[in-house]
Amino acid sequence: MIVASGGTAGAIAAKALNTTIPVVFGIPEDPVQLGLVASLSRPGGNLTGVNLFVGELVPKRLELLRELVPQALRVAVFVNPANAARAETQVNELQTAARVMGLQMQIFNTSTGREINAAFATLARERPDALFVSVVFHRPSSSTCQFGGTPCDSFVIFGARQCLMSYGTDISDAYRQMGVYTCRVLKGAKPADLPIVQSTKFELVINAQTATMLGLIVPPQLLTAADEVIE
Repeated sequence: MIVASGGTAGAIAAKALNTTIPVVFGIPEDPVQLGLVASLSRPGGNLTGVNLFVGELVPKRLELLRELVPQALRVAVFVNPANAARAETQVNELQTAARVMGLQMQIFNTSTGREINAAFATLARERPDALFVSVVFHRPSSSTCQFGGTPCDSFVIFGARQCLMSYGTDISDAYRQMGVYTCRVLKGAKPADLPIVQSTKFELVINAQTATMLGLIVPPQLLTAADEVIE
């Protein structure tokens, strides 16, 4: 069997490769819309797995940002255009939520080191009130780390665990669910009969060290709601 744990591209490649080898995937997009399965309850083919939820949580992340920094009006957003479908969905979700909250969005494409450096240079000049990071930096560039360590109180780094705050699917739990399905398939279960698992466990992490560096006071209700507070 194949375990496609590397995201959407791996799951799509596995489906294109064959129609008989069982595949268990973990992806952030809707597998029905992607054409990977027939339905969530009855996948119907040789693929099944876990829907991690990413785009659906964007409005909630923006609400948390507003709760932590209520004075923020202009928000810069980092997105990864390399995944066009995901980037478009996230930008649409953000802009819709921003209009409701009265926020102004400035979108930056940040799929390469050069684009990241250029985006930070623009932030340094224009000084928005907050930064919403909707792209994951697997290998943070030096500019990201340097910016994260600058005591500049007009910026809030949001969206990465190493920064101020993050909210999203509990990845460890999602991988555990993938492991459960992998075992069931190895024991004879058919992917066609295993409903898509939609993540129900989410994690709010607040970095108190970063908040102190930025001169922010984290509201008590956020600290109480947090699954982890990094001191």
